[in-house]
Amino acid sequence: MVKLPAEAQAVVVGGGVAGCSVAYHLARLGWTDVILLEQHELTEGTTWHSAGFVGQLRSTVTQTRMIMYSAGLYPELSELTGLDPGWHGVGGLRLATTGERHEELLRQAGAAETYGLDMELLSAAGAREMLPLLEVGDVRAALWLPGDGWLDPARLARALAAGAEKLGVRIVTGAQVTGIDVEDGRVRGVHVGDQVVRAGTVVNTAGAAAGKIGRLAGVDIPIVPIKHQYVVTPPYGVPATTPTVRDPDNIVYFREEDGGILVGGYIRTPEIWETATPLAEPRTLFHPDMPKFRESWESARRRLPDLARMDTGEDASAFSKVVHGPEAFTPDGEFLLGETSVAGLWVAAGFCVHGLAAAGGVGKVMAEWIVDGSPEYDVFGMDIRRFGSHARGSRWARAKALDSYSKYYDVVYPGEERTAARPLRRSPAWGRQVELGAEFGEKAGWERVNWFATNGAEQTGEEFRPAGWAGKFWSPAIRAECLATRDTAGLFDQTSFSKLEITGLAPLQRLCANDLDRPVGSVVYTQMLNERGGIEADVTVTRLAADRFRMVTGTAFGVHDAGRLRRHGLDVRDVTSAYACYCLWGPKALDILGELSGDDLTFGYMRAREISVGYVPVLAQRVTFAGEFGWELYCPSEYGLTLWDALMEAGVPHGMRPAGYRALDSLRLEKGYRVWGLDITPETTPIEAGLGFAVHGDKDFIGRDALGTPRQSLHCLVLADPRQVCVGGEPVRVGGIPASRVTSGGYGHRVDRSIAYAYLPVDEHGVGSEEFAGRVEVGLNGAWVTAGIAGEPLYDPSNKRVRRLPGS
Repeated sequence: MVKLPAEAQAVVVGGGVAGCSVAYHLARLGWTDVILLEQHELTEGTTWHSAGFVGQLRSTVTQTRMIMYSAGLYPELSELTGLDPGWHGVGGLRLATTGERHEELLRQAGAAETYGLDMELLSAAGAREMLPLLEVGDVRAALWLPGDGWLDPARLARALAAGAEKLGVRIVTGAQVTGIDVEDGRVRGVHVGDQVVRAGTVVNTAGAAAGKIGRLAGVDIPIVPIKHQYVVTPPYGVPATTPTVRDPDNIVYFREEDGGILVGGYIRTPEIWETATPLAEPRTLFHPDMPKFRESWESARRRLPDLARMDTGEDASAFSKVVHGPEAFTPDGEFLLGETSVAGLWVAAGFCVHGLAAAGGVGKVMAEWIVDGSPEYDVFGMDIRRFGSHARGSRWARAKALDSYSKYYDVVYPGEERTAARPLRRSPAWGRQVELGAEFGEKAGWERVNWFATNGAEQTGEEFRPAGWAGKFWSPAIRAECLATRDTAGLFDQTSFSKLEITGLAPLQRLCANDLDRPVGSVVYTQMLNERGGIEADVTVTRLAADRFRMVTGTAFGVHDAGRLRRHGLDVRDVTSAYACYCLWGPKALDILGELSGDDLTFGYMRAREISVGYVPVLAQRVTFAGEFGWELYCPSEYGLTLWDALMEAGVPHGMRPAGYRALDSLRLEKGYRVWGLDITPETTPIEAGLGFAVHGDKDFIGRDALGTPRQSLHCLVLADPRQVCVGGEPVRVGGIPASRVTSGGYGHRVDRSIAYAYLPVDEHGVGSEEFAGRVEVGLNGAWVTAGIAGEPLYDPSNKRVRRLPGS
């Protein structure tokens, strides 16, 4: 074992393609005092046996952009380093053989346009022209992506490693990390045998062993090693220019290798690698399991008739190669990136088979995050902080990961709910909601009501149902709940929303764009920004005492937002589970709550007051996400069931209905209320998003200096055909030219319009220009639908219903 330096600026643990990419990109940003440690030789964990597919089009814009960046980087690496990264830019085909998959392909084609990705939608005959070997009798359409291809994993990693070394990174193989020092919640160094390297930044890129490395620092990382298999046939003259092919309806993918065909697939009955010491041995492989691989292999034989002549049966020896190795999967099938609960300890792992494709982008965003404090792209969907304490349990992570793997190639519809590892986290009112016919969704482990089926039971006449994908998971109860909230009242359970109690006004003022120094009992809507002015969090903050505040943020955002607060020295306590929260909104809300409380309920909008509701102590906040008069009602969790029962008993005689999150999403769209992660992200500023009213320009806050002239502006679009309803991600054209994509959309039942939000470029006339009027189209269900730009909010633009007491 070589002598290691006593200290380094950063230590990267794991010499696969991710570790090499992170080290390379850190060095490109000037962090050259970096050590990469690998217990074996480079790539000998999971990288070496990767099938190497690079498919650029993914389900999210960020992952697509990361892979597009990677695809651009890989061909350049040979020039940068003098080493061939093994890039084969042969293009890629995605096939659709069912009507459902064809619909998905049309949506993907629209998404590709919004990403600026070169693509072409082909007929079956067009697909065969691209690859004459294909049998296309059952193919309805294909997507051709000329920028796709495949890589040699070992060559790529060596090229990235060589680039890192040229910039000063030290790479040490045969170095097993045996410990990680943590003091006062911050990483201090790593142990390699009897040597210690002091470092304030450690990046865990250990692949399937990332969970084990995390535990050395007391951190739970939900990595699940799952066995994945592919085969390579003997050579039979397959051209090296053969495109890659994905045939998800038949759970198979394939490409050329050494004149033969590499065939892989995501089997329906995956198996976890049961081991306490993952990747302890180099180049780990399992025995071939041909019976499990039968469905994918038979699909390949049908799709490529030349393979049908191979009489393999279940004989692994008939193949040139059978690769059955471990891959690192996560509970939701997305990457795990970012800083862990231990400051300075970062992770980049859980690449779910397609890590090689994104490795360049992973290195880019991780290096930017570590060096600059935030990456260029919005990476929350991959941020490890999207998981809370519920992800610590290995049983939960395993159940979710197995479910994610087994359905990897399934068509995923908006609003579709998975059932694995549920129910887990439940509101005090959950049992009552079950009795009321609740249809539940899940978020961050919480069971949340989507709608109450009984609310749609009395539906008469023609039921409104959107066309296409938006109508796949739909209920007439959604409309009934929206109209009840408008006409009488709706009762919503928001117990799942994250609640953080914070001490310290001055640092909180520095983090938030709005002014929090207001009287006790004030509720302030604000954003936390990054140095570029992008929105890192969208929250309400209630001043409970002179130096004590409660921040309420989205269900899945609590760990993320608390981490940001703590990094800036704030004392934060997550009290989400300590309080139930029910929201009573609507014109009858005052009458209903008045029957249960003798306290003065006429306090103003964006104010909070402690009251009693029946026998229950409650903090009532005049806040709304529905655009109707009413309150958020917080009580200690042990009172939660009693409070729900009291509100239901008092409210139902007034026509109040319990309501779910699908109705709430419709109501907030009509009011133009933004959702973080969709309408607003770390890549958009409050000015661009139309939230300038929440920015207090007379105080100092992070990101203030970056709030210059906006490049784009968020607009409300109303579609001409009300049954064409957006779900997010649809392409937007202006004058026939691709301009943007829908951030979020839905149907507004109070205004009876199909609504979508999208950013449009700011022209020389500035924000709010009329230049786009009459020229906007949205791509939906394979067609283009005309849309008009509307003033917002569409519903109650004067805010009278929100601010005034009913009857006044």
